[in-house]
Amino acid sequence: MPIYEYECDHCGDRIEVLQRMGDPPKTECPRCQTRTLRKLVSAAGFRLKGTGWYETDFKTQPKKTKDSQKESQDPAPKEAPAQEPKKETKTTSPSQ
Repeated sequence: MPIYEYECDHCGDRIEVLQRMGDPPKTECPRCQTRTLRKLVSAAGFRLKGTGWYETDFKTQPKKTKDSQKESQDPAPKEAPAQEPKKETKTTSPSQ
């Protein structure tokens, strides 16, 4: 729903009103109660309702930081040198 901005010609009060596009314009000023309210021409803001509109609805991965962006630009990490396999040693317990 769009958010419209109104100004009262009598008292100069400015208000923002959340209303449907098809609703008639407001005329009565809530501050001075006169019928001198007029809609201003401005960039209309709007409110998105429902799921899928909020930033948190799309967060599936942690936010990237400068450090993580550097890491993603660096070439592939070098592999660690191969280690020799450890020798298995068996211990036997003395039999009774």
